[in-house]
Amino acid sequence: MKFSLRLNNDLPVQTYVRLAQQAEKAEFDQFWVSDDLFLRSAPVILSAVAVATTKIEIGSCILNPYTLNPGEMAMIAATLDELSGGRFNLGLSSGSADFLKWVGIDQKLPRTAVLETIDVFKRLMRGERAPLDGRALKWTEEAYLRFEPLREIPIYIGATSPKMVTEIGRHADGGLPLLLPPEHISNVMPYIQQGAQEAGRDMDEIDAAACIWVSISDDQAAAEDVLKEKIAYYGHAFSETILAQIGLTPDDFIDIDRAVAQENDIEKGKSLVTDQMLQIGIAGTAKSIIPRLEHLADLGAKHISFGPPLGPDLEAALDELSREVLPYFR
Repeated sequence: MKFSLRLNNDLPVQTYVRLAQQAEKAEFDQFWVSDDLFLRSAPVILSAVAVATTKIEIGSCILNPYTLNPGEMAMIAATLDELSGGRFNLGLSSGSADFLKWVGIDQKLPRTAVLETIDVFKRLMRGERAPLDGRALKWTEEAYLRFEPLREIPIYIGATSPKMVTEIGRHADGGLPLLLPPEHISNVMPYIQQGAQEAGRDMDEIDAAACIWVSISDDQAAAEDVLKEKIAYYGHAFSETILAQIGLTPDDFIDIDRAVAQENDIEKGKSLVTDQMLQIGIAGTAKSIIPRLEHLADLGAKHISFGPPLGPDLEAALDELSREVLPYFR
């Protein structure tokens, strides 16, 4: 079983450095940082992490071809891979349409944009020119890197919709499907398998991470409180597919979104998060989450990725995971 950590890009840079070093010592396999709009820059954070670690893989989760041109994405990825000594993984997807609206970007052709980005990115990493007369990208013969990439950087597709999840199996080295709730893996894996089968690929070639939200603390109320904040902030952006798994719809988050986005009142938003909404993730002690993780393994997970909020005390949560969870599965 592989294990990784995923963190939002809302913390001081030095916090990521400390957590990455702690995760490397605990023998986590990967360390991912999101690049959500108007928070800290994931490439800068990962640069700091790269120079402070030696073994753990690092990655973006995720970059998108709307706020970051795929040419610049390739530059950043190749440079980070060089800086880290070949440890960078590109997490790529179409981004959140709701967040893109904040800056007036219309998310046209999301799946096409991602697939065309993968096409040109792979060619650039091979040192090739990447002209493309596509539907989303119009590149000329002058589209090529003016330096030699260290290697062909692994691409992980972030996905929630069935069509995008299928593309993990068809085109990616790995996947970051967001499993909200965690048991959603039983719906996701068949799509990855379908994509792999259609592309003539072996599932063993694809590192599909079971991306879950966890909040770990000896104090159950404290663990739930930070998970509520995460749900309050992102709930409005969840797809109908995700919400249907726990009997909810986007309409259930209208009042929460109003409190958080318009009134800037996160405490009010948290107070509106119900027990049913909390099922989107897992909150409790490290030992108490093991049964749900075992169920994930039974459903086919070979890589479990622990995502934010992780807990009220990040270092304590990471310590609990390293002492209780990783040894249990290894």
